[in-house]
Amino acid sequence: MFSKYITNLEKIDNLSKSETENLKKVTEKYKFRANEYYLSLVNWEDENDPIKKIIIPQLEELEEWGFEDASNEKSYTVAKGLQHKYPDTALLLVNDVCGGFCRFCFRKRLFINKGEEVTRNFDAEIEYIKEHKEITNVLLTGGDSLLLSSKKIENLLSKLREIDHVQIIRLGSKMLAFDPFRIINDDFLIEALKKYSFKEKRIYLMAHYNHPNEITKDSITAVDKLLKAGVIISNQTPMIKGINDNPEILSSLFKKLSFIGIPPYYVFQGRPVMGNKPFIVPLEEGFSKFLKAISNVSGLAKRARYVISHSTGKIHVLSMTKETITFKYMRSFNPDNYGKFFIYKRNSNAFWYDDYDNLIETYTI
Repeated sequence: MFSKYITNLEKIDNLSKSETENLKKVTEKYKFRANEYYLSLVNWEDENDPIKKIIIPQLEELEEWGFEDASNEKSYTVAKGLQHKYPDTALLLVNDVCGGFCRFCFRKRLFINKGEEVTRNFDAEIEYIKEHKEITNVLLTGGDSLLLSSKKIENLLSKLREIDHVQIIRLGSKMLAFDPFRIINDDFLIEALKKYSFKEKRIYLMAHYNHPNEITKDSITAVDKLLKAGVIISNQTPMIKGINDNPEILSSLFKKLSFIGIPPYYVFQGRPVMGNKPFIVPLEEGFSKFLKAISNVSGLAKRARYVISHSTGKIHVLSMTKETITFKYMRSFNPDNYGKFFIYKRNSNAFWYDDYDNLIETYTI
């Protein structure tokens, strides 16, 4: 059995009637969804409990701020549900639902404009991938890819494995944190992953643990099943105000992930998306906390890089001095940006790359 889903705040006994009534204003604009398992992780006696902040709406979300599509994903959409921003990578939006709706989600537009960007029939998208032999890497995401039925996942994996040039298949999912029983109790899913994660062509699961409290015994059991099925797991999380923007907490997350066999992959600067202002940490503050977090962990736990998923590419925040901050493109839509370093005068009020306008120097290695 999987956890029961909850889409009405009135079903949560731990919230008072006045809280529920006040938060209705938020859920009318930004949908709420959780499940029994994830809500069981909340310490309701702690007003600042991190799990509660991840999943329960806040009135501050209604403050007018940010953009619907901060990374301009629509400009790289080549077919409904299919993005092709970098030559070797295709991204398929396969779902517009998740095990729970993170309050800081950067794609909350999918849950508002339901069905507009997500594909249900993958034939045209598969044909596009077949025709573009430069694509070696396909990411299935959304929404949460593991909220597809297991038979549909198996069918997608089968079709992608028929394409010789597709080497890596990635599944974007937070189900290890949201509801590990989705994995523990589904042997069909495990067998499908095992069948299509070849020795020379692996399946990766891109996990989304945001806080060490999400790494429970049940979650570790699910991780173990995936690893034994030949799935490689990496973790990515945004830097989130009030949840993991404490170096000790972030360090604990990195350590626990490394202990259970999951390398930390990316820590994202929070995107300036509508409704997300209460979760955004200033960029330089976030980077400083990230550096402190990785300063006292093992090499296996400090693999994460601090990045900005910008409309122009994936930008690595490299270093800071008292006066400057240095960025480098890891991935770029414009090939001319590869290998370029950009040194700007620091701006403590910056939330996003676009907030830097005092360029000191650009150089290429």
